[in-house]
Amino acid sequence: MCGIVGAVSRRNIVPVLVQGLQRLEYRGYDSCGLALHQPSGGLTRLRSTARVAELLAQVQADQTAGGTGIAHTRWATHGAPAVHNAHPHFSHGTGADKPARVALVHNGIIENHDALRAQLQARGYVFSSQTDTEVIAHLVDSLYDGDLFAAVLAATGQLTGAFALAVMHKDEPHRVVGARSGSPLILGVGQAAPAQPDMQGEHFLASDAMALAGVTDQIVYLEEGDLVDLQLGKYWVTDRTGKPVHRVVRTVQAHSGAADLGPYRHYMQKEIFEQPRAIADTLAGIEVIAPELFESVNLPPPGEGAHATFKAIDSVLILACGTSYYSGCAAKYWLEEIAGLPTQVEVASEYRYRTSVPNPRQLIVTITQSGETADTLAALRHAQALGHAHTLTICNVATSAMVRECKLAYVTRAGVEIGVASTKAFTTQLAGLFLLTLALAQAKGRLTPEQEAAHLKTMRHLPVALQAVLALEPQIIGWAEQFVSKDNALFLGRGLHYPIALEGALKLKEISYIHAEAYPAGELKHGPLALVTSAMPVVTVAPNDALLEKLKSNMQEVRARGGVLYVLADADTHIESGEGFHVIRLPEHYGLLSPLLHVVPLQLLAYHTACARGTDVDKPRNLAKSVTVE
Repeated sequence: MCGIVGAVSRRNIVPVLVQGLQRLEYRGYDSCGLALHQPSGGLTRLRSTARVAELLAQVQADQTAGGTGIAHTRWATHGAPAVHNAHPHFSHGTGADKPARVALVHNGIIENHDALRAQLQARGYVFSSQTDTEVIAHLVDSLYDGDLFAAVLAATGQLTGAFALAVMHKDEPHRVVGARSGSPLILGVGQAAPAQPDMQGEHFLASDAMALAGVTDQIVYLEEGDLVDLQLGKYWVTDRTGKPVHRVVRTVQAHSGAADLGPYRHYMQKEIFEQPRAIADTLAGIEVIAPELFESVNLPPPGEGAHATFKAIDSVLILACGTSYYSGCAAKYWLEEIAGLPTQVEVASEYRYRTSVPNPRQLIVTITQSGETADTLAALRHAQALGHAHTLTICNVATSAMVRECKLAYVTRAGVEIGVASTKAFTTQLAGLFLLTLALAQAKGRLTPEQEAAHLKTMRHLPVALQAVLALEPQIIGWAEQFVSKDNALFLGRGLHYPIALEGALKLKEISYIHAEAYPAGELKHGPLALVTSAMPVVTVAPNDALLEKLKSNMQEVRARGGVLYVLADADTHIESGEGFHVIRLPEHYGLLSPLLHVVPLQLLAYHTACARGTDVDKPRNLAKSVTVE
């Protein structure tokens, strides 16, 4: 979601701040801004409701410069996207005509902002925005007594909700204080012996290591409740009580090259075509299905790790949101059929708000691309509070909070995914979940060596099979041209492919803004058939599996009502194109792993339909890449 970049340096830090914001644009935002300590003293800021490029133009026009600064991209929660609501927020003390004293940027949501606002207004503070963030700026100002760190520490103790903060004060020109609770924040440690004297002793803050690519590769991942004090040549970290704590400095290669489009028109298109490579990387080096694949993250040596966990559990509960939830829905079929384990899949944002029955022998599996998804992290912590000790995550970011907080992890290797609509993260999640299924089946004695070898052979062929599916793009473009004028679409699937229909509908609505719904095809007569007309395209996922004949009957129900079918069939499926039937044949049937192939044409259909409709494919309206607030 929102992005933070901050720095303390002797050099002009504005290019670093702006470049950092540009690298965080993929997360989604509707305004941006930066604040600086001016060389002549005091604070200044620039804000915009346009893109970061417009902010850069302001910087260049005003010749804005400074050695200490904070910057932000905002996705509106409290208050409309408008300049007065954009970050950074200032506090002028109890008089709006006084010079700005505090500058602050914030990711997250403060739940008790109304009560704090009333208290501060009673003390004479004047508010110029509708945001919860301005409340924090005034609160820090009200607590300031010559020590910014002490003021931020005291202020965070009064906040309820989620936050990542970067704060400056006009009287401390080489100091930035950060804090995090529920939202990610990292510290970037400056180079120990830089070639340029004006870079010596500089340090950085960011919400994502990618923002600091090329600036520093020395990263400290702040933990829940941490505060950090950045000054020239030094920094220190404390817990939420102010007690000093040690946090490991890690070398992290956050390659900015991931943001290069190359020959592609959009990041989404690039990431769709990166899927063969992403799957190959995710499966690299796997010759046998061993519990050791699932890294023991938190168990101290000689912790029992994955093998003992897999032997002990008797069921699985999957927690995820959005696209990750659909990958979990597909995995349920695998886990029950292959591993024989009863499996529930729950929307993470709903799970912790209902009364559930804990099972200490249940494996909690979280699925998330970023590893920082607020709802999924909260669901994990809720499960742990209920006594669930067995936790595992399928995640794309090895250094994320989710990986750190689960005992076991399988880190996919999709690489940085910039397009808001997830593609390669989804297919690599499916690959990781299938490996988990096989590992659990092996631990439960349900997988023979011959079966394991057969499954691995099929998985190793996936990159080649995906390349063949991507070659169907010209045919998908033909379908997209017919979808451009549509307002609604229906997606159908059965069994293992119903979650793929759900994912296809989600992709179409996310980026083309066509209303789309997905149903199990057998449910047509229970309501959705009432919507079917010649104006309602019906996309059907039709692999050559045990449910194909049933699915053919469902398709005839659509045709009998004048509906037009767009069918993704396997090469050996006897479904022919004709009036009202548009058929694209995938090169081969892929059995249990068929969802990884059938979802790719649905991704391409959404992408090319959105292109034809002229939408902002990589930054769809109202959506953000990483949802770090509830």
